[in-house]
Amino acid sequence: MMVLVIGENNSGKSAYAEQLAKSMCGGELYYVATMLPYGPEGAERVAKHRKQRAGMGFTTVESPYGIVETAERDTVLLEDVSNILSNLMFEKRDPEAVSSVLSRVDSLRCGCEHLIAVTIGGITAADGDDAETKEYISALNQLNEALFTSVETVVEMVSGTPVLRKGKHPCSH
Repeated sequence: MMVLVIGENNSGKSAYAEQLAKSMCGGELYYVATMLPYGPEGAERVAKHRKQRAGMGFTTVESPYGIVETAERDTVLLEDVSNILSNLMFEKRDPEAVSSVLSRVDSLRCGCEHLIAVTIGGITAADGDDAETKEYISALNQLNEALFTSVETVVEMVSGTPVLRKGKHPCSH
């Protein structure tokens, strides 16, 4: 089963996804960390997430491009899809970044029992954004639409509250 957890920055999507992964876990519990931390803000964000999931039983795998091997019974929390897209677009200069991310997510999905993928949603380009930023936002929206269509369950975090947008809640078997 795959669950997409979508929301704006600081909406509570990470904490929700961590609790969801823990409640769904049947095998090993993996946290795939995809952020390439730049500067003090990036380091602070990574530290916040490490502290937030401390003691929850996750095995953390640092994988900025989302490539991880797991077993069929495992539960994987992919944190987050928008980072993989950014890493592929700006670090690797992958001209097919959206397709590459979808392929990597699908590979993870096929290699575990449960995949919880987190992504940023609700972003629109502003008038002052440069062309590269607008391209990323467009690619992220395209990626999120493809994921929304392909997953069983979508939960959107709205002001810290999970709102079911598709499927049924993963903890109601």
